[in-house]
Amino acid sequence: MNPSSPVLIGNRPVGAGHPPFVIAELSANHLGTLDRALELVDVAAECGCDAVKLQTYRADTITIDHDGPGFVLTEGPWRERKLYDLYHEAHTPWEWHAPLFERARAHGLSVFSSPFDSTAVNLLESLAAPAYKIASFEIVDTPLIDRCAATGKPLIISTGLASLADVERAVAAARRAGNGGVILLHCTSGYPTPASEANLATMPALGQMFDVPAGLSDHTLGIAVPIAATVLGAAVIEKHFTLRRDEGGPDAAFSLEPHELKAMVAGVRDAFAAVGKVTFERRPSEKAQASVRRSLYVVNDIKQGERFTEVNVRSIRPGFGLPPRHLKAFLGRHASRDIARGTPLAWNHLAD
Repeated sequence: MNPSSPVLIGNRPVGAGHPPFVIAELSANHLGTLDRALELVDVAAECGCDAVKLQTYRADTITIDHDGPGFVLTEGPWRERKLYDLYHEAHTPWEWHAPLFERARAHGLSVFSSPFDSTAVNLLESLAAPAYKIASFEIVDTPLIDRCAATGKPLIISTGLASLADVERAVAAARRAGNGGVILLHCTSGYPTPASEANLATMPALGQMFDVPAGLSDHTLGIAVPIAATVLGAAVIEKHFTLRRDEGGPDAAFSLEPHELKAMVAGVRDAFAAVGKVTFERRPSEKAQASVRRSLYVVNDIKQGERFTEVNVRSIRPGFGLPPRHLKAFLGRHASRDIARGTPLAWNHLAD
């Protein structure tokens, strides 16, 4: 991963050298009740996430009420749904935002959102959102990117469906309009995404090409892909979550339940710690094992003046004798004293 400068979200540095910033995506899993939405925020905190993310739109700010061609989905998990009806069901009412922000902050979580028009940005600015998320489908909306970047806040941009040219235009717009920093999230916008289509190798490439922290917005099932992304240097992991998948909802099928989210956070933290640094120093946990390495030992009693041979000296465990590489220095030479079986071999055992 390219060691670009970290981006600050609140007081949290996000980037190389820091554990992945884990974002719990609440999305539409509130199922239309504020109490459930607040419970989801509590769950994100209990699971050890760093942030919770909302989506800020109304049906009439993201589409229009129309059933003509293109306004009714014909493929994917929401096929046969009218866009307007789907977004009306899934949206987070604007009057919920203040209590959700308050609950998240009470837990010490960062809280921000994906806005879908300038009125949403105005609302989020009134709540002092520390960052803005540009959703994958909005990466082509450079006026929206301009508006978000102009706040001076960091932008986290997902790249699902995007060509390299789309990403270039989005990053250029963000940098032109503001200086809060950019984070790119590799994303495959399949709902769900097969692991074989995750193409995680793209993630560090994005970081290198644009000199930004890069991470993963994940729609695969389970937690293996986010953990693998961490090993590849992900600065951010974003994942949808719900209380119970069997209760349904637009995003339930590809969302984690609380026990899975907790396991993902733990796995991501362990994976980050396991990557560590390049080192050939002995680690503290190895100290107790050092004595069990192989070394040279006398395995049959040897009399003074007797020759050392491969019969009376061998490389065995434990490791208190000379290293095995010195065996040839002893073979055929004479012992300086009587040496009992089980004695670690030393240089002063040579007569000459």
